[in-house]
Amino acid sequence: MLSHLFKLVILFLTFMFSPLSASSQIPFFTDDADPTPKGKFHIEFSNEYDWLQRSALPGKRRNTSTFTLNYGLTDRIELGVNAPFIKIFNSPDSRLASPSGIGDVQFGVKVKLREERETSSLPAMTVVFYTEAPTGSIRRQLGSGLTDYWLYGVLQKSLTKRTVARLNGGIIFAGNKSIGLIGVEANRGQVFTGNGSLVRDFTEKLQLGVEVFGGVANNFNLGRGQIQAQIGGSYSVRDDLAFTFGVLGGHFPASPRAGLHVGLTYDFE
Repeated sequence: MLSHLFKLVILFLTFMFSPLSASSQIPFFTDDADPTPKGKFHIEFSNEYDWLQRSALPGKRRNTSTFTLNYGLTDRIELGVNAPFIKIFNSPDSRLASPSGIGDVQFGVKVKLREERETSSLPAMTVVFYTEAPTGSIRRQLGSGLTDYWLYGVLQKSLTKRTVARLNGGIIFAGNKSIGLIGVEANRGQVFTGNGSLVRDFTEKLQLGVEVFGGVANNFNLGRGQIQAQIGGSYSVRDDLAFTFGVLGGHFPASPRAGLHVGLTYDFE
């Protein structure tokens, strides 16, 4: 596992050859309204270590390393792909081996419909569509086994020059909202998602914020839903590179009990 993470970090670092200002939404699950600029690439590498709910036994802990690549097709349209590598740690007294491998890969497109204007009270508006391919092994509990389609909208508004509020709301047309062992199961129904974040620039380099994220199946059974909160932020090492971090906790079976996030973001032409 450490060897795999090391290789991903080396792959990430090899792209650091051209300056551009960083603009990422991680560590937050709440998406922003701004696509990657035309002709630019945006890379994210994140690692999240979770302590799972008791309902996930014999699975006790999970480590998810995710590599994301976005490209600005136009100033308003962004294409993206992300691939997770998952390691599940089962209880020591379990006879099951602790599985690891590639999870479900996502392909997406983000379209910005409206810019935010100082002369208007209306927020920036963006729509995002993702397809999740069932590339993760069902037998090893690394994937949902479903081809999911996720459509959601983004509202983004600057409350002050330093503080930005974002809201996301959407629907998944298939079932499992999460990769690797836990998720909102809907038996090929729908999953409704909603989340919001509040992020503030404390200095030119440091951003801190808080968010709440939730999901529930179309039968609104909260016992199989998801709700979690996160406190985190990012620190700009330089104009094109940022370090991200977060601490999260959740309730209901589809959320981890607690988790830690670290990541890197980089922009280049």
